[in-house]
Amino acid sequence: MTPETVMSIAYQGMRVTLLLGGPLLITALLTGLLVSLFQAATQINEMTLSFIPKILAVFAVLVLAGPWLLTLITTFTRELFSNIPSMIS
Repeated sequence: MTPETVMSIAYQGMRVTLLLGGPLLITALLTGLLVSLFQAATQINEMTLSFIPKILAVFAVLVLAGPWLLTLITTFTRELFSNIPSMIS
């Protein structure tokens, strides 16, 4: 296994990781920002208020983007397993 192959697999793995986690993290970030702006505008200082909207928003993104995320990780895993024989030699 050459160093280029290792770096290629590592790059693909990091890319898939970012594509899998990105939509969920961005959704949680934007939802938290909107809730904090609402709290600042209304002067409601409740720490637990941001959790329910974040959970609901992340769940909605999982429902909407779930098939794409599942296809992405399945394709990556299938390609990785199918390339194992060529990596060994």
